[in-house]
Amino acid sequence: MISMERFVFFLVCATAACALLSSSASAKVVEHTFDVGNFTVTRMCQQQVITAVNRSLPGPTITVNEGDTLVVHVPNKSPYNLTLHWHGIFQLFSGWADGPAYVTQCPILPGNSFTYRFNITGQEGTLWWHAHTSYLRATVYGALIIRPRPGRKYPFTKPKKEFPILLGEWWNANVFDVEEESLNFGGAPNISDAYTINGRLGDHFPCSADQTHKFQVEKGKTYLLRIINAALNNQFFFSIANHNMTVVAIDASYTNPYVTDVVVTGPGQTTDVLLKANQPVGDYYMAAHPYISAAGIQFEPNATVGIIQYKSSRSRNSSSTPIMPTLPAFNDTPTAHKFFSNLTGLKTGPFWVPVPTKIDEKMFITFGLGVSPCGANKNCSQSPFGTNLRFSASMNNHSFELPSTLSMLEAHYNNVSGIYTEDFPNNPPLAFDYTNSNLSFGLAFTERSTKVKKLKFNATVEMIFQNTALIGIENHPIHLHGFNFHVLAQGFGNYNSTEDEKKFNLDDPQERNTIGVPAGGWAVVRFRANNAGVWFMHCHLDVHMPWGLGTAFVVENGPTAATSLRPPPSDLPKC
Repeated sequence: MISMERFVFFLVCATAACALLSSSASAKVVEHTFDVGNFTVTRMCQQQVITAVNRSLPGPTITVNEGDTLVVHVPNKSPYNLTLHWHGIFQLFSGWADGPAYVTQCPILPGNSFTYRFNITGQEGTLWWHAHTSYLRATVYGALIIRPRPGRKYPFTKPKKEFPILLGEWWNANVFDVEEESLNFGGAPNISDAYTINGRLGDHFPCSADQTHKFQVEKGKTYLLRIINAALNNQFFFSIANHNMTVVAIDASYTNPYVTDVVVTGPGQTTDVLLKANQPVGDYYMAAHPYISAAGIQFEPNATVGIIQYKSSRSRNSSSTPIMPTLPAFNDTPTAHKFFSNLTGLKTGPFWVPVPTKIDEKMFITFGLGVSPCGANKNCSQSPFGTNLRFSASMNNHSFELPSTLSMLEAHYNNVSGIYTEDFPNNPPLAFDYTNSNLSFGLAFTERSTKVKKLKFNATVEMIFQNTALIGIENHPIHLHGFNFHVLAQGFGNYNSTEDEKKFNLDDPQERNTIGVPAGGWAVVRFRANNAGVWFMHCHLDVHMPWGLGTAFVVENGPTAATSLRPPPSDLPKC
């Protein structure tokens, strides 16, 4: 019998026992103020005004212990509407703090402020925070590190030191304008001009010799690298010259140790690795360049680099060049799939939950790119489909459209109709050869709607994600707010239940909040809906989210007040 470990855990933590635990000496309130405003930086030989938090890129690193309460005051001094999302935080019964605009809150208007307050329970490891409005995520982001509460250790050897490694993108343009131009003219947005490690481009890009991130290590010591893909539209291969890495966690979920010379990470994903400084004293590049799973798209081929410096390395004071790693080819899907599919969950970890075996809701979700009519007051002159059609994207042929007059969570809490409908389908409207690249163009037309899936509290949901080849074949990172899910299996081609169910890992599958569904393939995930509220599920490629690649789950309240959504905060922004 699997029992209902996670349900019981959440139930206990939501009752007086949790309040008692939170008030104990081991838990505390961690408070920050995030001033969001304009900030002028110099990159690639030119000055650029960006939107940033506390005049820094990346923004501040938040460090808490499991069990702490996080309070972040956000005065919006930028010229744009803004929300912040705490990517991967469960937000147990505190969905008002989750952050996606028009899903759990209306945006914070320029000149206004909002305070996010939530408890961090049942999670350890590396997560991150970022803007959840338009392309502002390109510069409004930072690390969120959850350490074990006092008295509990890591399930691996304690490292000498920890280093956050945030991978990002850089545009020589206002990112808000980049997105607006794409949406207004019906085509794909301009690609980024460079990539970054901790906000710095590295000395492989023009005028960037003094903008290379560096950190020092001691020979023989072990270090924890917290790798975060904060990019909008690029997955990355990441390597360190002459060094292997041991993966010990992904998306703040512990894994069985996995040794690799390359980490593959999609937008939104995090990967914790142990690095043993076991090479001759010297300087070594760490480098990242894109993993491009779609054919025929443009991208910047140069790699962003940082430098790992061994202490006593004389090369720091000389003109010698650090050793460069050999990164996989940009389109090396076999290497990407090997990395993603070889990860397994650590059953002895402090928050491990066995895979639920009884399934209440089974969903087969096809997704990918499509087309939709240009629409009134739109100029589709840049669309590759002609002036009457524009890029679209969908799940089960429904292209998700966010509301604008009220957030979905407010509509749910106050029983307001007309904001969304609860009829997102469990299956696509038509079965076809999903990964056949010669499909009829007529299948690519999508329907704009705001359809959600309603779930009973504590229902077990199995989702089969099936990529389609309607416009192109691509690896899509799918992110689920409010939950982790078990990744049971993933593969290529069309999902075949008879054959592919035999591949399910029901013993120690990896747990994630964001999964890269293989290009031209499928993935099967399972989660328990034990967190009341409205939870967004969407592609974490920002190019695809405004095109409609998403939906949401409305999870009903639990059987007690302790397992139900709390009332909204008094300063919740209004639309």
